[in-house]
Amino acid sequence: MKRNLEKIHFYHTNDIHSHFDSWPKISRYFHTQRQLHNSAQEACFIFDIGDHVDRYHPFTEGTSGKGNVALLNSAGYDAVTIGNNEGITMSKKALDTLYVGADFDVVLCNLTDTDGSFPKWLEPYKIYETTDGLTIGVIGATAMYTDFYAKLGWRIEEPRQALKKVAEQIRHKTDIIICLSHLGVNEDRLLAEECELIDVILGAHTHHLFPEGEMVNDTLLAATGKFGEYVGHIEIRIDADDWKIFEKKAEVVHVSELKSKEEDIQEVNDLIQAGNEALEENVFYMKSPLKQHLFDESPMSSFFGRALIDYTGADCAMFNAGIFLGSLEKGWVTKRMVHALLPHPINPCTVTLDGTELLEVHRLSGNESWPEMEIKGLGFRGTFMGKMIFERLFTKSDGELYAGNRKVIAGESYTLATLDMFTFGFFFPSLKYALKEYHMPELIRDVFSWYGMKRDSCIPPDMRNARYKQE
Repeated sequence: MKRNLEKIHFYHTNDIHSHFDSWPKISRYFHTQRQLHNSAQEACFIFDIGDHVDRYHPFTEGTSGKGNVALLNSAGYDAVTIGNNEGITMSKKALDTLYVGADFDVVLCNLTDTDGSFPKWLEPYKIYETTDGLTIGVIGATAMYTDFYAKLGWRIEEPRQALKKVAEQIRHKTDIIICLSHLGVNEDRLLAEECELIDVILGAHTHHLFPEGEMVNDTLLAATGKFGEYVGHIEIRIDADDWKIFEKKAEVVHVSELKSKEEDIQEVNDLIQAGNEALEENVFYMKSPLKQHLFDESPMSSFFGRALIDYTGADCAMFNAGIFLGSLEKGWVTKRMVHALLPHPINPCTVTLDGTELLEVHRLSGNESWPEMEIKGLGFRGTFMGKMIFERLFTKSDGELYAGNRKVIAGESYTLATLDMFTFGFFFPSLKYALKEYHMPELIRDVFSWYGMKRDSCIPPDMRNARYKQE
C-alpha cells in the first residue's frame, strides 16, 4: 500500500557572526527555495540559531545590531533564537530594543527579567500551522552565562531543564517539535538523550558542522558550522493519514556553490560603508600618536594599561598586545577608529587574587609560545596573542614582584584588571575560580574611549580652543 506522504522543509543558519560576504547569496537562496516549495504546496520555514549579531563588524556596531535584524527580515526568516553575542555583548536596553521591527519571532525559553517575567520581545515557544493543519512547535534556548547575564540585569535558567519543561508543556498541541539550540554540540546530545519529545535539534554555539545530521536516539541533530559557510536543510516526511513522522534527513549546502551576482560585492561593501559612516563621530583628541607593537610594550599598551587601572581601580593590570589591531595617529579619534582598533566583544574584569595566585599568573604569562599563538574564539577578533603586557606589576632589582608599591606575598590580597577572555580557565586556571567583577556592558573599547575623553577634558580650555581651531 502506497503511503500518502507530506513534506516539510526547514532551512537554518547559525553563528553567522556578522560575516556578510555570503549574505546576498544566502538571502537569495532562501527566497528561491521558499518559492520552489510554495509552488509544490510544501511547507517551508527558515530559522537562525543565534550569534547572527557580532559587534566586530562596523555595520553591526554602527546600527546597534538593528541592521542584522533588517537583513533577517529581508531574507524571510520565520524565527530565531539568540546566542551569547546578542545576549551578553549588548546592554540590556540594546537587547530589549534590538528586535523592534522584526518580522520574525524570537523564540527563547530560558531568559527572563530578574522578576521572572519574559520580556515582550520573545516567546518561550511558538506553534506554527501548515495549510494542511499540521502543527509545528518551535522551542529555543541559549547558553548559560550566569554571571554575565546577572550583571546585565537578566536571569538565565539552566537550558536543558527549561527546554524539557516547555516541550512537555506543548507536546499535546503539536505534531512536531523543533528546538533552536544555542547550547553547543555536547549539550545538544545530552538534550536528545534526555528528551524524546524533540524531533529535531538545530544546533549552534560550538561552530560544529553536521553534513548529514546526527541521530541521537530518535532525535535528528543538525548544524552548519560558522560564518555563513553553509546553510542547512531539513526535510521531514509526514504520513498524512496519522500525522506521524515517516522520515527525516539533514543536509548542508556550501554557500560557495550558490550562484553569485555582480552586485553582491557592492551590497556587502555598502554594509561596511554604512557602518563606518554611522561611526564617524569624534570621541577624543590625541596630542601625540599611539603606536602599537605585537611583541613588545608600546605607547598604545601603556595608554590602555593606564586606562584599565584608572577605570577599575585595580592594583595592577594584565592584557595581551594582540588586542590592538593597529595604531593611532595624532589628531581626532573617532568611534570608527576605536572600533577598528578594538573590535573584540570583550569586557574588562577585576579579579581578586591571593599573592600566591598572582605570582602564578605572572609566571604562566611568560610562556614563550604564547606571543605567536593564534587565538580563535573567547571574544577575541584578532589573530595572534602577542606579548603579555602588565601595568603596575613588575619585578624590582631585588627580584621580587610588586603590584604598584606593594610586594606580592602569599596571604595578601591583590586586584588584577584584565580581559574576560582570561577568566575562563584556558590560559590561567586560577582565574576561573577567583572572585571576579565583570564590568558590563562596557567593552574594552569603551574603557579606551572613556580614558581618552578623560585625558582630553583635562586640557585647559584656552589650549583646547586654539588646538581645535587649528585642526
